[in-house]
Amino acid sequence: MAYKIVSKYIKDLSFQIPGAKSYILLEKNIKNYRVKVDVTSKKLRENIMEIDTNLYFKPKDEDKDKDNFKISILLSSLINYEKKIDGKELEKIVLIEVPTAVYPDIKKIVSLLFEKSGFKKFNLPEIDFQKLYETKKN
Repeated sequence: MAYKIVSKYIKDLSFQIPGAKSYILLEKNIKNYRVKVDVTSKKLRENIMEIDTNLYFKPKDEDKDKDNFKISILLSSLINYEKKIDGKELEKIVLIEVPTAVYPDIKKIVSLLFEKSGFKKFNLPEIDFQKLYETKKN
């Protein structure tokens, strides 16, 4: 194995619906929001890296960002990888493999928050990190 996830934790979590009006607007307009994911990494030691997978909601129409709520989760993973791993392989681990491995946890947490907040029909979409990677490379 070229790497191993040795730990993962929620680095930041925000689920802010400031009032009834915002709740009603979110419930009514949730289809007008996109799920965005950013992945960043930072080398901590010789063969240890921290990979942050940040999922958040943004309006499809940026001018309509007035609903006044914030929903995001930043899940951090610590990986230990082999010293002889090349840059291209490490890039795929960071941008495809680790986010794919932690996304089920992110999905479970976000779905539970929505469910416990009264959203009966919420379903976080699946994300194909391999496809995203290939799209950004082309």
